[in-house]
Amino acid sequence: MNFSEKTRHCRILAAALSLAVLSPMGIAVAQENTATDQAVELAKKLANPIASLISVPLQYNYDEYGEENEGAAAHVLNIQPVIPLSLNDDWNMITRTIVPLIDRQDFPLDTMNESGLGDVVASQFFSPKAPTAGGWIWGAGPVELLPAATDDMLGSEQWGIGPTAVALKQSGPWTVGFLTNHIWSVAGDDDRDDINATFLQPFVSYVTTTKTTFSLTTEATYDWENEQWSVPVIAQVAQLFKIGPQILQLAVGAKYWAESPDSGQEDWGLRIQLTFLFPK
Repeated sequence: MNFSEKTRHCRILAAALSLAVLSPMGIAVAQENTATDQAVELAKKLANPIASLISVPLQYNYDEYGEENEGAAAHVLNIQPVIPLSLNDDWNMITRTIVPLIDRQDFPLDTMNESGLGDVVASQFFSPKAPTAGGWIWGAGPVELLPAATDDMLGSEQWGIGPTAVALKQSGPWTVGFLTNHIWSVAGDDDRDDINATFLQPFVSYVTTTKTTFSLTTEATYDWENEQWSVPVIAQVAQLFKIGPQILQLAVGAKYWAESPDSGQEDWGLRIQLTFLFPK
């Protein structure tokens, strides 16, 4: 074998060794990129209130009160399971339930300092599985108010029902949408105020390639009986992560009460949310 042939064989051997070493690295990088892309898509699904994704958010809210309730505060833990059900090839039903656990402290009127379960709000959205031709995702259905409060001061003692709807569009990392409902009381304690309330929630969010979500929303309620607005504006940052096999998202946000009833919540509040995810 002459020198040139030896050189050529060495080059072939070196190329083969390089391929053997680099191929697994390339596969590992590709797998890592795929996993990252899937996680980003999962974070985007969380920005969609009617995504086909089982999740259980645990949402903690801290708010302070003003005027004659100066110095009082409320701690509320909302347990908010979201469960999608496939009805047929074209439609889903997504159930969203809010179960509040309330702790109220330091109110001047001692009967208001109560802890326990509040009224439950349950929504059912009927939603097409495919977006519209324009890319819109939407759902609509009924919403119910269930007088589940363990104390008179923690609930309305009224049964309520009404319509709810949501529409949103997702483009790249952005999600923009609007959720609304209206509840009328239909039965309950005659000595308590009737319920006639509209809920309005515009929202916008941005998901980064590191699975971080930045969001801004309001959760405005108008009480038609008392002609009063409650308008908290909430800015949040959330991060998707895993502990063992469990996928979670932790969100921390600041809340500002732009409008509220007299003696109601005021100024700044806090929101912390931990969401357990169960993707298919």
